[in-house]
Amino acid sequence: MFKTLKIYFDFCNDTNRKKLYKAMILGVVKAMFTALRIGAIAVILQGILDNDMSAKNIWLSFGIMCASVAGQVIVGLKTTMLQTEAGYNTCSGKRIEIAEHLRYLPMGFFNANSLGRITNITTNTMETLADVATLVVMITTQGIITTSVIFICVLIFDPRIALILLLGIAIFSFFNSMMQKATIPVAPRKSKADEGLVTAVIEYIQGIAEVKNFNLTDKSAKKLEAAISEKQGADTKLEYSVIPFMCLQGITTKLTGVVMILASVYFAINGTMPVLYAILMIISSFMVYESLDMMGGFSALMRNVNIVVSKANEVLEIPPMDTEGEEYSPESTDIELRNVSFAYEDRTIIDEISLKIPAGTTTAIVGPSGGGKTTLTNLMARFWDVGSGEVLLGGKNVKEYSFDSLMKNFSFVFQRVYLFEDTIANNIRFGDPDAPMEKVIEAAKKAGCHNFIMKLADGYETVIGEGGASLSGGEKQRISIARAIMKDAPIIILDEATANVDPENEAELTEAIEELTRDKTIIMIAHRLKTVRHADQIFVISNGKIAQQGTHSELIKQDGLYRDFVSERKEAVSWKLAS
Repeated sequence: MFKTLKIYFDFCNDTNRKKLYKAMILGVVKAMFTALRIGAIAVILQGILDNDMSAKNIWLSFGIMCASVAGQVIVGLKTTMLQTEAGYNTCSGKRIEIAEHLRYLPMGFFNANSLGRITNITTNTMETLADVATLVVMITTQGIITTSVIFICVLIFDPRIALILLLGIAIFSFFNSMMQKATIPVAPRKSKADEGLVTAVIEYIQGIAEVKNFNLTDKSAKKLEAAISEKQGADTKLEYSVIPFMCLQGITTKLTGVVMILASVYFAINGTMPVLYAILMIISSFMVYESLDMMGGFSALMRNVNIVVSKANEVLEIPPMDTEGEEYSPESTDIELRNVSFAYEDRTIIDEISLKIPAGTTTAIVGPSGGGKTTLTNLMARFWDVGSGEVLLGGKNVKEYSFDSLMKNFSFVFQRVYLFEDTIANNIRFGDPDAPMEKVIEAAKKAGCHNFIMKLADGYETVIGEGGASLSGGEKQRISIARAIMKDAPIIILDEATANVDPENEAELTEAIEELTRDKTIIMIAHRLKTVRHADQIFVISNGKIAQQGTHSELIKQDGLYRDFVSERKEAVSWKLAS
């Protein structure tokens, strides 16, 4: 228990940790006010035993009881506020810290780890930290403090009863420790089940169109039901593992109280303890029972505190890329790769590639699917670090740039566009967060999306669904181009931006892309002939190597992948249904 509390305290930052320490100090004060009740009762009992129930004694007892209650309320309120602020501030701070940390992790992390795991940590795990962990720490620490103060009071009155109480606390702590250990084998299964359920729900919702289209409702539902069933089984197993020890804890607290009462009565009968003290010990036994019982009930959740902190730390401990370079603005946007190799796990994706892309030129990258085209552009923008070799921008290794200053040089238009659940204006402003509305509208007009935006109910203030679900593919793509226009980076990377767009939207998108790429360095991953034939240079990538390079007119004369690529595209264009 104490180890888990230390883990939680270490997890908090200095400001929140100080609040928790203040809360603990105030917890001692609150416990002392709680113990004042014993004094109030002692005054009344002493008056009864001495046959002296004067108004003075009654008012004195009443005053002490009022001070006890008022002190508990006032100090308890301040304590709760400090602990709650520390808990929720820690949660919000860690969410931001995790989000910032994710920014600087290599893209391989997101490929190797499911969306469910990341989502579970940033939502469920952090929510558990805010709600459950804070409450558990509050009640457990207060229980420990209150029990300790009552023990000191009992020790002052009668060391023999204090010894009984100490023994009861020791047995209680033993069973509590056993309970914590019992959850250790079950915890990984529960954690995996939590992530599995989130993954299954996200997959089911995101793929609902395909599920219905291919009549996979039963199969997909069974997968979701299996995840729910596994979550239920893991939660049940965890509960079953702690129930026996919770029962033993409860029995221990009750027996401790009973033994304290019997011992107090026995000592009073044989004359070794004043009757007043005996009654006070009996009252103390009930107060200890209340404190230990509440602490025992919530301490079963202490393992959750350990789990959520461990999960958050797992992400925060993943080594980020070294992004502490210089804030540097290159004089030239020439890009050069020198003997670059990159492997993902055990598979080589890029193998000893060297190339140069002069500033202001258009470069097309073509080749078979899975050949390494997208990976190559990701290495240029340092989404991954190269395994060997180096990538240079303006003659300077990209690793020597700070990550933010490097990103200022690149804009991306991906085949799959992601828009955030926010207004259209704010989605465009991602390219320049402080841009005035006039600049947003100007970028939208250049991207060819102003007209359809104005037809929406709230225009630029229309809130779109998560991922841009309320817009068509062409509309999303044009908004992403407007976003890139706003950023106005000197290098534009296009990952076949028009591949999945219908012919009606393609002409408008082509115009928008021409507006975006004017006077820029353009790197395009292309699958369509008309998008590459006018490129200044073309690289054909296959199996992680440069198979061919040159202009369209040069490559079309050579036997190889590029001429095959052109022939296949011409056949596809001329293909018609038989009449």
